[in-house]
Amino acid sequence: MRRRTVPAVLSLLAAVLSLAACGSSSSSGKHLTLVAYSTPQKVFEKLIPAFQATPEGTGVSFSQSYGGSGAQSRAVASGLRADVVNFSLEPDVEKLVKAGLVPASWNQNATHGFVTDSVAVIIVRKGNPKHIAGWADLIRPGVQVLTPNPFTSGGARWNVMAAYGAQLKEGKTPVQAQEYLTKLFHNVVSQDSSARTALQTFLAGRGDALIDYEDEAIADKKKGAAIEYLIPSDTILIQNPIAVLGSGSSAAKARQFVAYLLSPAAQAVWASKGYRPVIAGVAVGQFPTPPGLFTIDSLGGWKAVTSKFFAPEGGIVTKIEQSLGVSTG
Repeated sequence: MRRRTVPAVLSLLAAVLSLAACGSSSSSGKHLTLVAYSTPQKVFEKLIPAFQATPEGTGVSFSQSYGGSGAQSRAVASGLRADVVNFSLEPDVEKLVKAGLVPASWNQNATHGFVTDSVAVIIVRKGNPKHIAGWADLIRPGVQVLTPNPFTSGGARWNVMAAYGAQLKEGKTPVQAQEYLTKLFHNVVSQDSSARTALQTFLAGRGDALIDYEDEAIADKKKGAAIEYLIPSDTILIQNPIAVLGSGSSAAKARQFVAYLLSPAAQAVWASKGYRPVIAGVAVGQFPTPPGLFTIDSLGGWKAVTSKFFAPEGGIVTKIEQSLGVSTG
């Protein structure tokens, strides 16, 4: 009797352990981990419950992590669990493609892998006491500028390329545009780790101007912050990517979540929080198009830009920051 019972018990135990193992993999797709850059945290506080109210999202729970885009990407590559990543920069997703965590086909959809758009703007104090009207004013003597550290923050890299590209749009040479960046960083008085913390530093009273996402400016102005913002005539289109990691039940549920984020209902929520939709027919006429709007592709694309401006050895911005004693690690 015992000889028959022991195998039976072992078989039952194996079945239980098998079920437990399935449950440990994001509870068979019922638990998703979102790792994102800093600025959309408040929007996900609206979007996640909205997804959970859909048939696809019923019973799905979430863990969330927010921080500087570059730092978040490196954390995931180093082992931080993620089912969905929403970063500021496309290269931060490509790092995970190279690490074998995100499929190479992640951006082969109607929106090319992007979930939101924005533009780079200049935020100033209420009343604009320094009379800042555009990029040229940010290098005036005595003007204190804030922007995050471009070696931790994706938003900061957008800011840098917005400032650089605007000079080219104005007819300056690449050498003159680089000289502008040097003058700009000499006026920068604070470089936080992310766009969100840079905004908090500005709201706490530091500096005269902050280069930031349009969506951040809109959201905080709606909250009653004593700020104004201007959209430069020449500025960059910011495109924020989203991607799914892994495979199996968790990835299948993650894809449903991403599909929801690209739906008209979710894109309307994004728009209400200041993000420019990536699908047609949402928030029509709400966001003005700057006359000199340009894209990162017009500057050579992120691969070329990263090598030229942010390479650990010899990058244009790397050398500027190192000359100022700022960490580029």
